[in-house]
Parts: sequence; structure tokens; C-alpha cells
Amino acid sequence: MMIVPFGAGGGTDILARLLAQQLAQSLGQAVPVDNRGGATGTIGMAALARARADGYTIAIAPNGTYAMATALYDRLPYDPERAFAPVTMLATTPIFLCVHPSAEWRSVSDLMTSVKARPGQITYASAGAGSTSHIFVEQMLEIPDVQMLHVSYRSGVQAAQAVMQREAATSFVDASIALPYMRSGELRALAITSASRSAQVPDVPTIAESGLPGYSAIIDFALFAPAGTPQPILDRLAVEANAALRVPEMAQRLTGLAMDPAGGTPAEFAVQQAAEIRRWSDFIRRRGIRLE
Repeated sequence: MMIVPFGAGGGTDILARLLAQQLAQSLGQAVPVDNRGGATGTIGMAALARARADGYTIAIAPNGTYAMATALYDRLPYDPERAFAPVTMLATTPIFLCVHPSAEWRSVSDLMTSVKARPGQITYASAGAGSTSHIFVEQMLEIPDVQMLHVSYRSGVQAAQAVMQREAATSFVDASIALPYMRSGELRALAITSASRSAQVPDVPTIAESGLPGYSAIIDFALFAPAGTPQPILDRLAVEANAALRVPEMAQRLTGLAMDPAGGTPAEFAVQQAAEIRRWSDFIRRRGIRLE
């Protein structure tokens, strides 16, 4: 079973279902996907922490869950650094800073000028307090030291719809959600969060080149097993996941969603996981962001 700590339809769920299909073929057995959303993904990860460490229960989690949640909550029902066995990094994806097509702003600089003139009045929608779409905005606002008004929704789709319906002025929207709306003309992207532009929409500049030098943030998705899972099983899972990412059909689907396949060994990802936890824990504590 593959646990997805979010509801259906988002980037984590899409990636999980693509991977589960490939793993089912290579392992010769069904890999059902179990969506257990809530609390920034920590409910689903708590279920993984309680599962038997036999390789039959795994989970996909983004850095918003496996790294950021560590500092967001005073108490978690598991130890984020000890409850899980890292398997491999699966993919990375950027977020688009989106506005309504009729919005007055044509660039990040335009938006920041308005934010400085009206501190705390211009709204941004997120997929929920503590989500990457919330934290990434806080990271953007830290550079010029300005304030916007946070409006929290239950999902990234709802946050994007809030911008389309002009309930909120802007939102950081996951690429898998944003791209269809951008192509249909229902959303307009001011910038992308990654360090370089996306091949899918090369005309959208990065935030760093839009007046906020040094800004860079991406979502990454990783595969986990319960702590105590034997190393040979972790290695096999990593090998199979890496092979799945190289299947042409899957690689093509990921590229269409602006996801870049990653891969690697459990040991390599353990180093990346520790670095992500340090990075986002330091940032969240510095900004004083807390969730009950």
C-alpha cells in the first residue's frame, strides 16, 4: 500500500498513482493508493509510522510534510527524523506565483510595489496554513520585509480557484494545478519559484530575476518506509522506484506536469532529507510561524 498524506488530485497524489502503476508492473502485485489527508500531511505520515516495517506499506511525502512540519507543530505523533526510513527522492517541481488575468500587476516588482504601499492589505491564498504555498510566500516576503494578508484554503485547487474568482489577489500554485489554468487563460503567472525557468513555460521569469535575488524554492517528493524496514528491502524499493522514473511514458507524464524526475539511493536521500529539515526549520523559526 502506498499512503498519500493528501487528498486526491494534487501533485503528490498524481505522482503516487503514476508510480504505483509502474511498481505494480515491476513487482508483480497490486500497489493500492490510500489517501489520508489532513494536518499538512502529518495524519498520513502518522499512519506510516505505525505500519509494519516489512516493505508492504510505503508513503510519498513532499518536503512540506517531511521537513517543514517538523518546525510547524509543537507536538507530532511521531519523530520526523526517526519514525521513517528514507528510500529515494522521486521528483521536484516548482510553484507559480499566479494572479487573475485582469490583475494590475505584470511582474513581481509591480506586486511588491503595491504590497509596500498597502502593507497587510493585499491577499494571498494558500493550500492551508503551513503548506508550501504558505511558506514559500513567507520566504518571498522576507526578502523585502513586507506583509500580505494570508487567506487559507483546504487545498491548492481551492486556492487557485480563489484567485480565479477574485476572492484573493494572488497565490503560489503547484505546477500540476497551475499549468492547465495558465494554458486556458484563467490564471496568469508572474513568476516561478525555481532557480531557473521551466521548459514548459520559458517566458515566465524566476522570482530571483524579477527583483528578489537569491530566492529559490521547489517542492520535492520523496518515498518513505517505516523505520526499521530492513536495508535490502529499502534498496529494492529504491531500485524499482528509480527504474519507474526512467520509463519513457512516466517520464513524459512527469515532464508535462513540470516535474523533474530525481532518483538516488536511500543513503543519498537521507543526506538531502537532513538538509531540508535544517533549512526549513531554521526559516520557520526565524519567521515565527507556528501551527496548533
